[in-house]
Amino acid sequence: MTSNKILVIGGGPAGLEAARSVAELGGDVVLIEKRARLGGTPDRENYAKLTHHWRDASEAMGELAASVTNNPNVEVKYQAEVKGLSGSAGSFTVQIETGGAAESLEVGAVIVATGFQHFDPGRATQYYNYYSFPDVITLTDLEKMLKEHKVVRPSNGEAPEKVAFIQCVGSRDRQIGNEYCSKVCCGIASKQAIEIKEQLPGAKVFIFYIDMRMYGYWENEIYWPAQEKYKVNYVKGVVSEVLPKNGKLLMRGEDTTMSRPMEVTMDLIVLSVGMEPSAGTRSIAQLLDIRQNKYGFVEAGGESGLDPVATSRPGIFVAGAASGPADLDDSISRAGLAAARAVALVRKELA
Repeated sequence: MTSNKILVIGGGPAGLEAARSVAELGGDVVLIEKRARLGGTPDRENYAKLTHHWRDASEAMGELAASVTNNPNVEVKYQAEVKGLSGSAGSFTVQIETGGAAESLEVGAVIVATGFQHFDPGRATQYYNYYSFPDVITLTDLEKMLKEHKVVRPSNGEAPEKVAFIQCVGSRDRQIGNEYCSKVCCGIASKQAIEIKEQLPGAKVFIFYIDMRMYGYWENEIYWPAQEKYKVNYVKGVVSEVLPKNGKLLMRGEDTTMSRPMEVTMDLIVLSVGMEPSAGTRSIAQLLDIRQNKYGFVEAGGESGLDPVATSRPGIFVAGAASGPADLDDSISRAGLAAARAVALVRKELA
């Protein structure tokens, strides 16, 4: 029997926007989230400000969550996971587990918004010594410091005088299999570099990059202000290793602009880690029997290849970074499209 309910899997930015949009279009929504709270990665990883709008992340995610929890057309189930699915577009039966209790849902369409995870730099790039040296951190580690207004060297609690970002850690790397660009790392590193300069005006900040990839408005909103107003130094080069030296960190590599070896010492090194499909994205794709691409993300495009929210299974849609690297604008816009597609499908089936 056709159901007018739509299931949204994941309570991050894309899932929240999908649920909100479905409800505003007059649909009924069941949103399930495996954590005990909404907000997804920005909440879990304690993001400070959002790229590129510079909004306080907690405030923005709180507003988005409230637009869902305060809507009578949305039912939110926390600490819930999908355990099985049968049926077809317009009439799916979904088995879920909430706090140990099993439940069955009848829904007309499903939107997958299970997101991404940050690349673990200790997994394959040991030469950066992420797990060995406390003053080698990641973008997410730094984000927590920026949120607390306490950017320090973990080794001694002192404010760093020289900070370096190393770009493309876990992205554009054929050796580990992540050959794609994660899209957001250049913008986030530049945003964070500005925030460091705002909190520590005397610090010198360097960004070591292969190519700086600023798309859309990020060029004028982040990249040029970082250089011209905040004096962030961009160095085209490849860092090969990080070693301890006299209480600091020695970076060795190549200055590719000058085609010469490079050795510099830093107080704090930030690894700009890329995006990978989350464990939840990988498992839900297999459970729902929808295709994944070679990297493990949900394969989007549908039969035409032109629908960015369609999956290989009719009636199941995907939004946000579950289908590949995406910034917040991408996630929100595709979530709205997924909601429209799902509502249209259900109404067509009910007609």
